[in-house]
Amino acid sequence: MPAKRPPKPPASPEKGQLHHRNRHQGRYDFPALIKASPELAAFVIINPYGNQSIDFANPAAVKVFNRALLKQFYGIAHWDIPADYLCPPIPGRADYLHYLADLLAGDNGGETPRGAAVRALDIGVGANCIYPLLGNREYGWRFLGADIAPQAIASAAAIVRANTDLREQIELRLQADAGHVFTNLLRADERFEVTLCNPPFHASAAEASSGSKRKWRNLGKLDPKRTLPVLNFGGQAAELWCPGGEAAFVARLIGESAEHRDQVLWFSTLISKAGNLPGVYAMLNKVRALDTRTVAMSQGQKQSRFVAWTFHNAEQRQRWMKARSEP
Repeated sequence: MPAKRPPKPPASPEKGQLHHRNRHQGRYDFPALIKASPELAAFVIINPYGNQSIDFANPAAVKVFNRALLKQFYGIAHWDIPADYLCPPIPGRADYLHYLADLLAGDNGGETPRGAAVRALDIGVGANCIYPLLGNREYGWRFLGADIAPQAIASAAAIVRANTDLREQIELRLQADAGHVFTNLLRADERFEVTLCNPPFHASAAEASSGSKRKWRNLGKLDPKRTLPVLNFGGQAAELWCPGGEAAFVARLIGESAEHRDQVLWFSTLISKAGNLPGVYAMLNKVRALDTRTVAMSQGQKQSRFVAWTFHNAEQRQRWMKARSEP
């Protein structure tokens, strides 16, 4: 039977509340971060509230800050991205992974699955490779990271090579056909417990540029004395926009997921625009997904969510997870 339209998305967590396993609770310990990564000291400022912070409008500062977080909290010794690529907010990226782990635990007797027997697929791994890095460090999962941009794959591969203990844990693969997601990417014998995706948000380059300028203005309002750079936020075309924007990309992802239903236990994607949810639910009904979940998340002032779906019933999912753990 096709899935009924899911109930309304659950209420968002209390504003600013991260997942309870997220390492980034409370304020950052800048002295400890600087001790581990001395280069960060040059970028620390006192914000309008009198607290140590960094200038989040400065791409160089954000990159060095992320490098320090990855080193202190996750033991990632080497991390860098090319100029003008997206520098991800690590606490929010970690939250997505923690909630996915909870989703898998529901089919695993309530126990959070850990170790290399769990394989995850990151659609749009990007130059930063952030989801495979965090997912492997937190849970020991093995990752396949896919992207349509050769430069992004090259950057992610350089990160993996530089951290030698990750070389057997993270595989990178170019999706040469930008018109497809899973098709022409996955091998017939591959199986994944979960897929994740941060889809392009905008429908055009002009829309992406307008969004970046709006973010600059908002940052300026927080500290009117600050002179903001002329440059806009980082991000390459494939990271920021695609024809039809988020709604079109997710529709294609859902459509192709039905064609690869036997290879994945749970598919998932972030949905930035709540207004896209009705269309997502309609598409999931169309492809006859058996179970769907909408998981709300909250980081600081930002409210977000992801949608997960599966073509396997509860008994099948439990058997899948049990077989995964057997020798």
